[in-house]
Amino acid sequence: MATTLFDKVWDSHVVRQVEDGPDVFFIDRHFIHEVTSPVAFIGLESRGNSVVYPARTFAVADHNTPTINQHLPVEDPLSANQLDTLGKNAEKYGISHWGLGDVNNGIVHVVGPENGITLPGATIVCGDSHTSTHGAFGAIAFGIGTSEVEMVLSTQCIMQSKPKAMRINVNGKLGLGVTPKDVALYIISKQTTSGATGYFVEYAGDVFEDMTIEGRMTVCNLTIEMGARGGMIAPDQKTFDYIAGRSQAPKGADWDNAMKYWETLSTDEGAEFDIEFNYDAADIEPMITYGTNPGMGIGVTKDIPNAENVEGGVETYKKSLGYMDFNEGDSMIGKEIDFVFLGSCTNGRIEDFRAFCSIVEGRQKAANVTAWLVPGSHKVVDQIKEEGLDKIITDAGFVLREPGCSACLAMNDDKIPAGKLSVSTSNRNFEGRQGPGSRTLLASPLVAAASAVEGVVTDPRTILNANA
Repeated sequence: MATTLFDKVWDSHVVRQVEDGPDVFFIDRHFIHEVTSPVAFIGLESRGNSVVYPARTFAVADHNTPTINQHLPVEDPLSANQLDTLGKNAEKYGISHWGLGDVNNGIVHVVGPENGITLPGATIVCGDSHTSTHGAFGAIAFGIGTSEVEMVLSTQCIMQSKPKAMRINVNGKLGLGVTPKDVALYIISKQTTSGATGYFVEYAGDVFEDMTIEGRMTVCNLTIEMGARGGMIAPDQKTFDYIAGRSQAPKGADWDNAMKYWETLSTDEGAEFDIEFNYDAADIEPMITYGTNPGMGIGVTKDIPNAENVEGGVETYKKSLGYMDFNEGDSMIGKEIDFVFLGSCTNGRIEDFRAFCSIVEGRQKAANVTAWLVPGSHKVVDQIKEEGLDKIITDAGFVLREPGCSACLAMNDDKIPAGKLSVSTSNRNFEGRQGPGSRTLLASPLVAAASAVEGVVTDPRTILNANA
């Protein structure tokens, strides 16, 4: 019987099926961070339980970490307490811990893959919604709640109902200036923020086969923004080459045995999905959001739609535009911006900094723009310096900050002030997501870079064409 990639991985991890209930589902890798884990450990201790497989759990400090002066004590008492608690819990239970100052520290969904913890065919969870990032390797990865974090710590299993399967095919070749971030935002604009609710998505087609592993991570990261449980892409030679030699990847005979399994991880010809969608790469241009959810996205050269042309309630739509201080029919091109944020688990990898630098090299940051350039890990920082990108960044008037989640969310010092407009390479643009009253435009590193040097929302193709 022809089987989907999702079914192959899911079914192989079911410990027990509960009649008319969820599956008891085994978890291979469990990432924890300082925000969602403390209460889980309190629950663990109150029940007299311990961590059943500490070697399968990986603790990383990222949400509350400052992105300047990380060598100094953290000033915010709540953040300091959460960071300290993570370290103490990790030490008590024998869990690997990459805290501030550790060479492996960074955003959890960046450091997992770059250290070879994320593997094809694995099941991966974290108390963080963007755990779907790891699906880029052919893994089943999804976010869980605090009580589920406790469940995984104590049993290495989770109670989970099997989602339905969706496949999204994008075929053809992407045009100039169109990045994986644009592909994801385009799909979300078509699916809306609820279109994939109840599904696990497999991405397939020319565009994803051609895409780099880091690009695939960006797409899978954003899968949950259309309501899906997670997203995945079948592993291929690019995947295996990316993993090979990384610190925690299999070695020697273990690698050979792993490859025998990994090479089986693809959807069989003729396998059926519960629903399937097809998109043409030629229809995708550099994207930008204009509202208060990731589904409110358009091509950067397009005008904001009128309410009658948008699915959903008219009042809700107009409320969203009111918050953004935009109007129906407005052009996004030329809107003056205040902040640019390059970073997050969506776009904080080396390829994102290369893309940003391809635009800003030889140019200068606009005087009206405050820019936060935040690598996703210390390894990314090292690559930036090895490739000389740090010089391009500083010569253009930008400052490279230290790793962390930063301005993706208002949980650390990097907050966008009320009323200010930010072009952000992160994943969410909800009201107040980047700070109380802040306004967020989601975009790719290319759009962010072009806007940063022009001071207004800019189509990166105008600069790319000029560079040609």
